[in-house]
Amino acid sequence: MALTSAFTSFNLPVKSVEQSKAFFTGLGFELNPQFPDNENSVAIVIGDNLQVMLINQAFFNTLTEKQSVDTSKYAQMTIALAFESREKVDEIVNAAVSLGGKLHAEPEYHGSMYHWGFVDLDGHLWAINCMNMDAAQG
Repeated sequence: MALTSAFTSFNLPVKSVEQSKAFFTGLGFELNPQFPDNENSVAIVIGDNLQVMLINQAFFNTLTEKQSVDTSKYAQMTIALAFESREKVDEIVNAAVSLGGKLHAEPEYHGSMYHWGFVDLDGHLWAINCMNMDAAQG
């Protein structure tokens, strides 16, 4: 059997936990009440058994001996999420922009996948997708 995680959480450094919390809850995501919600961090549920921990930059720096990426210059990763429809993709990206995020490229349609993205308040890249798995497999 392949190795799989029962629960996945990834950490993103943010300038302001409160502003980032308002941004992501404004998009419609919910807080994970099982994790701390304070000036240092907040957990945002983004899927079944999947969350992102938004961690204050100063506190994040205590968790690693490496320097974190300057997101105004570099991309460390793109967080890709899939939703049920093109309309939902558009709704999420437009909401992100209205909440202070920035567009990342123009919408793209690749037969079985519709893709659009945004950059959050801290420069992290989010790819928002809708995939037609039947078309992708056929």
